[in-house]
Amino acid sequence: MQGQFTRRSFPLTAAATNDLSAPASIPASIEDVQSLLRDQAYITDRGLAIAIFLALKLQRPLFLEGEAGVGKTEIARALAAGLQTDLIRLQCYEGLDVNHAVYEWNHTRQLLEIRLMEARGADAPAPTDIDLFDPKFLIKRPLLEAIDQSRDRAPVLLIDELDRADEEFEGFLLELLADYQITIPELGTFHAVHSPVVVITSNRTREVHDALKRRCLYYWVDYPDYQKELQIVSARLPDAPRQLAQQVTSFIQELRETELYKIPGVSETLDWTSALMALNMRQLEPEVIDDTLGIMLKYQDDIEAVRGEPVRALLERSQNRGPRRGGRRS
Repeated sequence: MQGQFTRRSFPLTAAATNDLSAPASIPASIEDVQSLLRDQAYITDRGLAIAIFLALKLQRPLFLEGEAGVGKTEIARALAAGLQTDLIRLQCYEGLDVNHAVYEWNHTRQLLEIRLMEARGADAPAPTDIDLFDPKFLIKRPLLEAIDQSRDRAPVLLIDELDRADEEFEGFLLELLADYQITIPELGTFHAVHSPVVVITSNRTREVHDALKRRCLYYWVDYPDYQKELQIVSARLPDAPRQLAQQVTSFIQELRETELYKIPGVSETLDWTSALMALNMRQLEPEVIDDTLGIMLKYQDDIEAVRGEPVRALLERSQNRGPRRGGRRS
């Protein structure tokens, strides 16, 4: 454990800055990125594949913004699986601080070390001579784990829903995102040997500071159109009846153009399809839609606004919809 740290700052070597050292190499092209993700049942368009390719090639963090449920988190999971490396996830929340995100000292173990020294008597060092800030007392949290020098390959670091954390927390990330290093005052500055693949997501409940965004490549993840969403359903749920998958996708596309408090995302499409399959449904029926609205819609006002006659109208329009452009009309 102790050998994993150094008490002085040192520059990154060429190997540290240019080598993912992963068992699966960096995709050589944008098409390879799409293929890698497709192998993990993640369907992506060329724009997102370009952003991912450049993030890997340039070793820059990738900042993904978009509505909840459009698949931002799944990108990190699919990348980790495709690159055959670890996924380290930091779930952000209000009040998140350095002790939960970066590191903290094991105070219980430090106190125990003092007690053991005292119990050994005169031959033991005085408590004041014990180095209580030795790395063996350090508890590594996700950000420090991601640059752990004992790793033999670059992990994927997912900083999920950054907008849920306080604005002050963003300051903890600036050093990491700029140089893949973290400074611990009692020990020094630690650099990553293998720079992690960093994916940051935000649902845009608040604006993230420009200082953080400037350190990242940016991409807005939108709701998919009909064809892409149908591909997603088919890839993630290959046993779904084709007609059901088509009808569900068309209905969700139509539903997103309704004025709702919370528009259903791709995750709701997949959940709803799975539920309908569990009910042995092979095609949509108005009564079943009414009974399962809570899988797609998470607010009672939205459910009440859609249930009944609006569902029948939505179903009729969706059946006449065809493979046209998805998303919401502005």
